[in-house]
Amino acid sequence: MSDRREEFLAGDRPDDVALFLAESFVDDDRLAEFGDQVDGGVLIVVDGERGRNAFQAATGTEAMQFAGSAMQVEGIIDGDLTGGTCPDEPSEGDSSEAADDDHEVQFVFAFAEEQNEEVGGIYAEGDVIHAYAQCRCGTAYSDRWAVQE
Repeated sequence: MSDRREEFLAGDRPDDVALFLAESFVDDDRLAEFGDQVDGGVLIVVDGERGRNAFQAATGTEAMQFAGSAMQVEGIIDGDLTGGTCPDEPSEGDSSEAADDDHEVQFVFAFAEEQNEEVGGIYAEGDVIHAYAQCRCGTAYSDRWAVQE
């Protein structure tokens, strides 16, 4: 794991954004030059402005517009930002015909917010990671968590 990625996940890079792009979503080997090759794709940590521009170039969607729509639905995004659990994914006991492949994270956009005790709640606990994911099924969802030291 690169220092930049590790620092971001620790909440130490509040001016940066992280982007995970699944291999199944974008097949461009050049992306690995800009980030970490991870299982299923590439994770890139760059300064906010460049990251938002890169997100738009890769997904065709403006980053904060995507975040605004994704925050309407809560889901689970992995702490390493490379996967998640779509809220529309059938539970294990569900006999629906939806294939697991239909519920694979295509991309994640994330940013860190510094601890803010005045706001309270999760923000008083520590730095907070805000993450927004797009599932292959079309569902956009969000998650956030306080960084544990």
